Amino acid sequence: MADRVNRLPFFYGNIAREEAEGYLQQMGSGAYLLRQSRNHLGGFALSVLHSGRCYHYTIERESDETYAIDGGKSHSSPMELIDYHSQEMDGLVCRLLKPCNRPKNMQPKVGPFEDLKEKLIQEYVKQTWNLQGTALEQAIISQRPHLEHLIATTAHERMPWFHGKITREDSEPRLQNGPRTNGKFLIRQRDVNGSYALCLIHEGQVMHYRIDQDRAGKFCIPDGKMFDTLWQLVEHYSYKPDGLLQVLTEPCPRPDGDTDVLGQSLLPRDTPRFGSLFQNAAGGFFARIKIGPTLGRQKSCGSRHNTPDKFNPYEMGSNGEVTRESLPMDTPVYDRTYADPDELRNSTVYREQLILEDEELGSGNFGTVSKGIYKTKLTVQQVAVKILKNDDDSPSMREEMLREANVMQQLDNPYIVRMIGICEAESLMLVMELAELGPLHKFLQKNKQTSIANITELVHQVSMGMKYLEEHNFVHRDLAARNVLLVTQHYAKISDFGLSKAVADDQNYYKAKRHGKWPVKWYAPECINYFKFSTKSDVWSFGVFMWEAYSYGEKPYKGMKGNMVLQMIESGMRMDAPPDCPEEMYGLMKTCWIYEVEKRPAFAVIEPRLRQYYYDIAQ
Repeated sequence: MADRVNRLPFFYGNIAREEAEGYLQQMGSGAYLLRQSRNHLGGFALSVLHSGRCYHYTIERESDETYAIDGGKSHSSPMELIDYHSQEMDGLVCRLLKPCNRPKNMQPKVGPFEDLKEKLIQEYVKQTWNLQGTALEQAIISQRPHLEHLIATTAHERMPWFHGKITREDSEPRLQNGPRTNGKFLIRQRDVNGSYALCLIHEGQVMHYRIDQDRAGKFCIPDGKMFDTLWQLVEHYSYKPDGLLQVLTEPCPRPDGDTDVLGQSLLPRDTPRFGSLFQNAAGGFFARIKIGPTLGRQKSCGSRHNTPDKFNPYEMGSNGEVTRESLPMDTPVYDRTYADPDELRNSTVYREQLILEDEELGSGNFGTVSKGIYKTKLTVQQVAVKILKNDDDSPSMREEMLREANVMQQLDNPYIVRMIGICEAESLMLVMELAELGPLHKFLQKNKQTSIANITELVHQVSMGMKYLEEHNFVHRDLAARNVLLVTQHYAKISDFGLSKAVADDQNYYKAKRHGKWPVKWYAPECINYFKFSTKSDVWSFGVFMWEAYSYGEKPYKGMKGNMVLQMIESGMRMDAPPDCPEEMYGLMKTCWIYEVEKRPAFAVIEPRLRQYYYDIAQ
């Protein structure tokens, strides 16, 4: 959404309402412009000129991913809202008649926090989860909306004006030390849960203003405006007093040798004047975020409560701390580290290291998948164990499982189930990471209230895993919702590589020698007609997988046999969109189902499209 709004010629970015009025006053009644909200994360402000006076309307982003002016009709985007009010007043002083476009060569103004955002995200992910390289990059791509919200709501802890939990008595000498400039200020945390204080100098005296935080996490000085973050509150009162005795002018530095709230030294020479107020915020690990009590990194990942609306993993605890649900990076299967160095060199799992549990996770022609516990010298972890059922001792079934193990050994991506090793005992056993919530289609069948944003999050993660396979010349050949497993409600992994093949560098497809027991409803026409498999046939399967996801686990081509499905495809017909499926996502499905192989998009194209749509609805 941010990119689309930035391209609007009448969007001015992070400007104050006074600046907006200056531009509008040069035009006639009905002129309007859009700017970034300084109060609400992800929100906007609409400024309108009518009869020589400017009116300002806050456009808030609502929990169902829509935008609305308070008390007004909800719209899917700010652009739709503006189109609507160009036809209908509906609460505004007048209809929107003419956009006030930015002057030539002027770009939307970037706020101080936006300027720092990338550094803050990189620093936070690196230090919180000890990630680097590809794992770091994948974490940021898949979780950007949640990470942006996380740093926005906690970045104040690294700002030079935030002095942590100090008393009123301690704050006054800090402000009075050195020049007593009007507007010199600091923010401190009070003992009262979720409450802060703004302390500033006015005419040589220190004034104290209480900052309350409500259950939704919003901040306000009593009887003042509400803000999503403390840094937005500081930015607002730096432009105008708005009820304070004095505008904020200069941050008060911490005393010499004092440390920030995380024990990191921040000396006065490191502290900028107000104009560059936010520039030290990315200097290190800046946020204390408490992970929810049942979902810490070292604990097994169980199921979460379901959120019917937009996923918001950040909540205010009873003690005033920000708490959050776990992200994929919090789970032990995101960037699997081997506590025992021998594991890196040896893919053999010895029977004495493995305890099989009674719980069966799945079954098929090969046998069963059971829950197990895998012990090394230093770790104990829950695993999934694929056990070969081979009553007639058929060498072909054994070879098939070993081929699957060989493929899985070569794969290393956060969104693909990793193999831990092979155990040769009473049966041949494949030991893999455990994704405890099971197949995606079964989860969605039981959880119909799962939000579209959550589904899109999972579909995007699968596209990241498939893009990895594409880059490494692997064809999956069995991509379907049954083979996408959930570690948590917000973390998906691709599994089941029994049909997968590595494609030679000098070829772009694999050709099977004969027709097998294939999942025809997920197969592209060239697979069925010519036995040819490529990453583009995986793209076709991905389209069917998307249809399953957005239909909440329904069976594709329900009631139709394989030959009927092929006839339907050959005639040019495709499945209809699932109910309530976003138009953009159904459009992407249809591009995956283009008959001509060369015209289908690659995963290198699909993943960024899904990423942008996910960011738009999740931010």
